[in-house]
Amino acid sequence: MTLMRFKIVSRAGLLDQLKYVMRFSSSLQIRNQECPQQEPERSFKYADLTVRLAPPHLLQPKPDVRDLVFGKYFTDHMLKIFYHEDLGGWQTPEITPLENLVLHPATKALHYAVQVFEGAKAYRGRDGKIRLFRPELNMERLNRSASRFGLPVFNGGELIKCISRLISIDQEWVPHCETASLYIRPTLIGVDPTLGVAVSRSALFYAILCPVGSYFHNSSDKKGISLLADPSYTRAWQGGCGDQKGGSNYGPTIHIQEKASQKGLQQVLWLHGADMQLTEVGTMNIFVFIVNENGEKELITPPLNGLILPGVTRASILSIARELNQFKVTERNITMEEICRLISEKRLLEMFGAGTACVVSPISHIDFLDRPLHIPTMEQSDAVHKMFLKTLLEIQYGYQPNHPWALEID
Repeated sequence: MTLMRFKIVSRAGLLDQLKYVMRFSSSLQIRNQECPQQEPERSFKYADLTVRLAPPHLLQPKPDVRDLVFGKYFTDHMLKIFYHEDLGGWQTPEITPLENLVLHPATKALHYAVQVFEGAKAYRGRDGKIRLFRPELNMERLNRSASRFGLPVFNGGELIKCISRLISIDQEWVPHCETASLYIRPTLIGVDPTLGVAVSRSALFYAILCPVGSYFHNSSDKKGISLLADPSYTRAWQGGCGDQKGGSNYGPTIHIQEKASQKGLQQVLWLHGADMQLTEVGTMNIFVFIVNENGEKELITPPLNGLILPGVTRASILSIARELNQFKVTERNITMEEICRLISEKRLLEMFGAGTACVVSPISHIDFLDRPLHIPTMEQSDAVHKMFLKTLLEIQYGYQPNHPWALEID
């Protein structure tokens, strides 16, 4: 059954119809083709997982959901898996109390940024069940990043089972509300105690968990976020590793983020090249919703050309939009010159960022070369960013039961 059989007369009707189609359409059950699955022969196995629980006196009090700050509070346990080439590869996975890491001063992760990570979330649904959102895509992306950074790959399905067990042990840390969630940070680092830029023969995978609320505490849904667009700085370049999730992509951006904060702005709009192409916004993928030169409404996002991270939320929004078939959906370059022209011609309707931490964040202002640009995202009566946000949250919090994108944790 496809959307073409229906006549949609309102946004509410569109959302109801989308729920029906996304539940039964097999096209949304196909794994994202951007993320080829890797199946290494020497991976760890969930069946070998050992568990060492924290004693009662080490259990921490749960923070009030109103006090949650992104990345401040951590749960009682963590997952650790070592890799040693000389010992045959991956070792036995173990869940332990949350503890500090002991690293040699020459550890490759500390000297050469041989380190990659992921960001995912667990959600407590309206039915009390805990769900992960498309975790197989996170595992595939982590394997791709690991390959690029000279780190060992693994079986993603086995890691999902291990992380699910960790979450079930710390399940009371998953907030009992729909305005918060449990953030999951899987991390893989090279731990060879030798100096020298080379493939790491020893590595450590670990996963930690933290309950989180809204990413932007100083903004509201009614205002949108503000951006600094400065072509003097670039986040990634052709042939680089901007499409990998490694710490080396993020550390150098902190100074520019501080520059934005000093101007009263919340994030950085990263530009690239002489034509100032839009690439990412902060740590999010970016979307632009316009009326094109043919009078059609069109959703645009930059292509996966090596400059941007292939986001799970990005892929999900594109799938939803294409399944709806209500407006044109395009992956192409868009420049600041085009943005300025669209604003002047009143054809720019919305801009928003999309990512795991922020989900969907509307953009209302851009400071471009000290020129203030007003983005009318929050003025749209039938805003598409709200539709995408509502649809994603309904899947994540279980309003669409048995959805193929949601993995329930026992």
